[in-house]
Amino acid sequence: MTNRSAVIFLLDDTCRTGSETPLMLHRVLGVPLLRWLTCALERAGVRRFFLACAPALQTAAKGCFSGDAVLTAASDENPADQLHVFLSTAEEDERDILVVTGPLLYLPLGSRGGAQPANACMVDRRALMEALDETAPIGHFLRRAGEPMRGEDGFFSVSAPEDLPQLSGLLRRDLLLALMRGGVEIWDADSTYVTPGVTVGAGTVLLPGTVLQGRTAVGEDCTLGPNTRILDSQLGDRCVVEQSRVEGAKLGSDLQVGPFANLRPGTVMETGSKAGAFVELKNTNLGQEAKVPHLSYLGDAAIGAGANVGCGTVTANFDRVEKHFTVVEENAFLGCNSTLVAPVNVGRGAYVAAGSVVTEDVPPQALAISRAREQIKKEWALKNKRADS
Repeated sequence: MTNRSAVIFLLDDTCRTGSETPLMLHRVLGVPLLRWLTCALERAGVRRFFLACAPALQTAAKGCFSGDAVLTAASDENPADQLHVFLSTAEEDERDILVVTGPLLYLPLGSRGGAQPANACMVDRRALMEALDETAPIGHFLRRAGEPMRGEDGFFSVSAPEDLPQLSGLLRRDLLLALMRGGVEIWDADSTYVTPGVTVGAGTVLLPGTVLQGRTAVGEDCTLGPNTRILDSQLGDRCVVEQSRVEGAKLGSDLQVGPFANLRPGTVMETGSKAGAFVELKNTNLGQEAKVPHLSYLGDAAIGAGANVGCGTVTANFDRVEKHFTVVEENAFLGCNSTLVAPVNVGRGAYVAAGSVVTEDVPPQALAISRAREQIKKEWALKNKRADS
């Protein structure tokens, strides 16, 4: 498409369908049908939208547009005048406007064509403005002057909720094709799920079982999967995330996650850091080149650049009343099975001996040891063996 503006009428068709939700707000793969439509139109170059719907539907409908879209939502008062202003502020060279009049899919890449008219048409912008000036019924004008959009143009009507499961494969295929045209490598389209609004950089590889959802943005030359779910997160370039879950996190470049890591909301990983096998992070910042190789839980913590966190390390951040913060400064070293009882600070370059429970601040360059002294009782086993052993 060459037009840059679209008018969408979101109809309350619940009486016709028998559903409690308008068809355009029904979810496909967890995302409203309207969101699939607006994202597909944005990929095709549409940037300005005019939305007309009942006030009760407006909040849910507005959430189906990206932050980059220029959205005008009609109010109860003088919607025709508002539409007139929307049309008049389009660029002068924009001759045609797309008008959506009912539940609709736009599948420019994955469609198989067809001549069946869809719930959309192209209309001359100035002619529509004149019709609004004359207060003519807009439906009559669209039927008379609009050019119907058809399957061969990539537009397909949706008539009932029971159509949606069958259409979900078409929607997913079209989005994956768009990513592949942008340089993304997808090993198995049948097991890869990407929802509208997700962006993926060129050179990134999506292995089988990868699921990308929400407001996720992935940089270039990353490798994601297999069996990885990423939700509402930002990843830089050349990230490797293997068999892990990432939600509400911000990841820099050239870092590694997993396998079997769980990054919870508030996690920040800076360039070159690592959260390895069976690591869980929550509201934690890993500095540059900081390493948490395996089997650790860090919650409400800041780990300085170059620090190393030994396996089995835990921040005890909750005292049953409040959450407390742990700070591990640059180049500190935490031995295996260390427990940091927050609030506590481990200074720059300090060491914590394996098996220690740290309850007080550790000064820079110091060594903290908090464990019972080992005792060896010679020949104890010989003297205390059971008779049958």
